[in-house]
Amino acid sequence: MDATFFFDPACPWTWRTSRWLVAVADARGLAVEWRAFSLAILNGGDVPPQFAEAMAASGRALRLVEALRAEGRHDDAGRFYAALGARTHDAGNPLSDKLVDDAVAAAGLAAAAPALDDDRWDEAVRRSHALAYGSAGPDIGSPVLMVPGVERGLHGPILTEVPGTDDALTVWDALLPLLRLPAFHEIKRGRR
Repeated sequence: MDATFFFDPACPWTWRTSRWLVAVADARGLAVEWRAFSLAILNGGDVPPQFAEAMAASGRALRLVEALRAEGRHDDAGRFYAALGARTHDAGNPLSDKLVDDAVAAAGLAAAAPALDDDRWDEAVRRSHALAYGSAGPDIGSPVLMVPGVERGLHGPILTEVPGTDDALTVWDALLPLLRLPAFHEIKRGRR
């Protein structure tokens, strides 16, 4: 794998970053490993009522992501996330169990669907989340990006829109040296 992307499918910022990474991967022929990062775990299970349905649906989706990862099916996990993000973030719909199920069908993953409701995958989700948080944390959220041979990952990059291919590659080419530099800690710009 050339990059590991830890994500919570409920996060719109993460969705934009994932589309940036897909553009980079397509342009550069990179392989991406898709892994679980749980905002519900990050918040200690304390989910405000207005986000409860989305967080429950996210938990189901992340079970499938980790089940696919365990079988080395990284492209399938990426295709599932693409189908889910198109139905939620691109379409302006809140994440729900129905949209998760629809994305599974659209991605052609019906045979893997039992993982959605198999709580035995919850431990794999917790381990994945812990790996991401331990790599880039503390005080971070979704997404986390890791590359091989680099001890620490990073939260982000957080993008307000999905850049075109040239700009996407510029961000990637600027980010890699920073990731590889042990002294690098953080760059941040306030959101507007």
